[in-house]
Amino acid sequence: MSRWKELPDSLDDPGRQLIVQLRRLKDRSGLSLASLQSKTGYSRSSWERYLNGKALPPRQAVEELARVAGVEPTRILVLHEVAEEARQEDDGAAEAAEAPAPKGVRRWVLIGVLATAVLGALLVGLLLTTPWAGDSGGGKTLTGSQPSAAVSPGPGAPFAYRPGKTYPCAVKREDGRLYAGYSTTRTAVLSQPGWDVVEAQCLLRHLGFDPGGADGVYGENTTRAVKRLQDKAGLPPDGIVGPHTWQVLRR
Repeated sequence: MSRWKELPDSLDDPGRQLIVQLRRLKDRSGLSLASLQSKTGYSRSSWERYLNGKALPPRQAVEELARVAGVEPTRILVLHEVAEEARQEDDGAAEAAEAPAPKGVRRWVLIGVLATAVLGALLVGLLLTTPWAGDSGGGKTLTGSQPSAAVSPGPGAPFAYRPGKTYPCAVKREDGRLYAGYSTTRTAVLSQPGWDVVEAQCLLRHLGFDPGGADGVYGENTTRAVKRLQDKAGLPPDGIVGPHTWQVLRR
């Protein structure tokens, strides 16, 4: 098996997932970078940048790698689409941040940042000392509580996903879409354990496609449930939860 370099810390999650899958395709093909150059039309140095996370490969390069590896390209192209959208959003945010602001605006922005920091510190202190909503009064605080299905345990929440734990499902409809309270994503391509997988498992069960326990692990039971849902919805039954499958889960 190839010994790959560590991916840069600056690489976002969608880009990281894409590069991991591209590396697997390269290993599957058994080709060297020089051979990839001759079979795909993209230079050795280009593939080195793509596979080490230094540059986002073009869609055609991804298709060519899937072709030489002998796999159907749909899944990897979905990952590429999500990674490309994330990169465009990051570039847009960076451009906005680099645009100079008038002197007066900069001063008020600085004041706002300082005020937000003070307010955030006060809120953190309050959260850490306030009982969890619905607590029976036994004195348990937020830091010792388990996630509630009514509250999304996403980034910034005071508790973390724990592998091996099965979470309760309480699906509700909000603004015309279904939510189980663990994630609000409608685009994430699921592969790694976590809250997005718990959310998908709860929605699958609610729609009548039992994935087994809602434990956040994307295993065989969850994959089979996703395929049954996709087949019924007229989607390619590849077992991968991406933007199109989320549309079916949420509606």
